[in-house]
Amino acid sequence: MAKKGKGNRVQVILECTEHKDSGLPGMSRYITTKSKKNTPERIELKKFNPVLKKYTLHKEIK
Repeated sequence: MAKKGKGNRVQVILECTEHKDSGLPGMSRYITTKSKKNTPERIELKKFNPVLKKYTLHKEIK
């Protein structure tokens, strides 16, 4: 049977930090999950931005 109760994993949205400054239309966002227990602070990951065509820093937004 499946576990019942509140899970530790939550969905978060990561948004590119360099895209806003570039002046190009659109935005690069990724959806992922993280563990509230292991990483209570906001996460930062390097992800691919298809508009800028390079890997950039993506930060968790609220």
